[in-house]
Amino acid sequence: MSGKYAANMVLLLAALIQLMLGVYGGDSTFFQTLFDETGVLFNNGTPRIPDTTVYRKEYDFVIIGAGSGGSVMANRLSEVRDWSVLLLEAGKEGNMLTEVPLTAGLTTITGYNWGYKADPMPGACLGLKGGVCNWPKGRGLGGTSLINFLIYTRGHRRDYDGWEAAGNPGWSYREVLRYFKKSERVQIPELRGSPYHATTGPVDVEESSFETPLLQRFINAGRELGYLETDPNGEIQLGFGKAQATMRNGRRCSASKAYLVPAARRPNLHISMHSRVTRVLIDPVTKRAYGVEFLKHKRRYVVRARKEVILAAGAIASPQLLMLSGVGPREHLQEMGIPVVQDLRVGYNLQDHLNLPGLVFPVNQPVTIRERDMRSPRYIFEYLLKGRGPFTVPGGAEGVAFVKTNISFTPADYPDIELVMGTGAYNNDESGSLRATIGITDEFYHRTYGAILGRHAFAVSPVLMRPKGRGRIRLKSANPFHWPRMEGNFFADYDDLVVLREGVKLTVALVESASFRSVGARLHGTPFFGCEQHRFRSDEYWECAIRRIGSTLQHQCGTCKMGPASDPEAVVNAQLQVYGVGGLRVVDASIMPTIPASHTNAVVFMIGEKAADMVKEYWANEIR
Repeated sequence: MSGKYAANMVLLLAALIQLMLGVYGGDSTFFQTLFDETGVLFNNGTPRIPDTTVYRKEYDFVIIGAGSGGSVMANRLSEVRDWSVLLLEAGKEGNMLTEVPLTAGLTTITGYNWGYKADPMPGACLGLKGGVCNWPKGRGLGGTSLINFLIYTRGHRRDYDGWEAAGNPGWSYREVLRYFKKSERVQIPELRGSPYHATTGPVDVEESSFETPLLQRFINAGRELGYLETDPNGEIQLGFGKAQATMRNGRRCSASKAYLVPAARRPNLHISMHSRVTRVLIDPVTKRAYGVEFLKHKRRYVVRARKEVILAAGAIASPQLLMLSGVGPREHLQEMGIPVVQDLRVGYNLQDHLNLPGLVFPVNQPVTIRERDMRSPRYIFEYLLKGRGPFTVPGGAEGVAFVKTNISFTPADYPDIELVMGTGAYNNDESGSLRATIGITDEFYHRTYGAILGRHAFAVSPVLMRPKGRGRIRLKSANPFHWPRMEGNFFADYDDLVVLREGVKLTVALVESASFRSVGARLHGTPFFGCEQHRFRSDEYWECAIRRIGSTLQHQCGTCKMGPASDPEAVVNAQLQVYGVGGLRVVDASIMPTIPASHTNAVVFMIGEKAADMVKEYWANEIR
């Protein structure tokens, strides 16, 4: 480790301690200034990625968005030396704050988060700030992989077999598995020989070096319910285990670190940060995308694309850009005064994973990690010098399980709920970073957890895996700098509420089982603020709790749906080409026809790897 890198790590941990002490009251300005002005070496000690400021008039490929899909495309397409590639990203490069797995929540109060807030929903997010859900989305090289909670899961084989059965040839589990493996470099010793894993890809997958005594109790409690300890990315997804995460030597392995850093100095790849794309340029006669328009430092640029424009801006910004460019529902575009190039159901089919945060289980032994514990020099220097210790726990998530409720609507081997066990809990959120991520109010926090502030406790969050409800993204105006309308439509289908409710009850039963008895774990007995009128732990109470603070895992997807030409909701075909528009593909979470039973980052890496091969094959055939 270089002296400069070590010095900056000391500054980083000092800043984190100050935040945890509440000295800066959650104000991210101090931290942004600190990290920007201390000459931090980015990407785990590697040099900065050069920012392009002089552009060619024309590139073979222009990629919009440097998230998990765009970063893969930039790397893989620039492998072809004869192709020129321009990658445009609205944000900047990550810094040392984004490196630390445990404090992932802090990034949501910085400029690395777009800061989206969903539109008000009549049956969801009612008790959060402003009565709306926060939708954190990454703004920077790496996209949301720069600010997510690092959990690495791929989903169930039925997810991808279902995509193919819906009319998308080439997307079966058998065919996508090789792309999951192509992206992965697993660093978990017992998985290195697994036929479901690989050791030569760019994305490092590790387990935290740290464990509390709760992890084994969590796994044992699963056994009491009939579940085995399993690899969720292996043959059988149902089961319990330690969280796998996108980490390299105990630090975040973002899409930028995995894909852009190795490729950044190729002469045929230009990476332009602070570049806000406002429109894809499409010839209204030929209906072919021929370039993009973007702003950088208040200057307008137009760059042409010889072969393709690749839209990888994510499930919110990709449909927004398509509609701003004249590709979307005819009536809606006409209402916005935008000339219609192609009438497609852009923005529909929005899906997300919903969860109930805030379930707190106090214990009678010091077996958890509290914020105040993280001020210990021991933990700081263990992380600083060795990349080990509790700072390596991904977003605080220690254990992950995929389970079925007793009312499951899914096939026998398919989970409908994920359980994520944390090393700590909301009652120890002294800095307010967890509250800020979700949007939990101070009143809710103190009324609900006031009696147990500072007490050792842990959390388990149940997550709804296959929601039936569908939302929509649409424009507020033709101004590209206005956020779109984000209509989540959470719990509009009552089945979603019921399944998550049963997942909550399963969670409580799991923690109050014999496996946790030795540490005295029980559900905190104070009702959630706003739900006191219901009998505690009744179905009505849990439904109230879910509607008040149930929130998103930032897994929005599906808004540029992949499907056959016969599907009236399809926006792209199985090659991810936009219907009716030449030279334009979408490569991000928005193409998913149905949301997998998975955290979506690994899935988008797979989509990017597969799309890159499809592009290479397409243009090889064109040349022949």
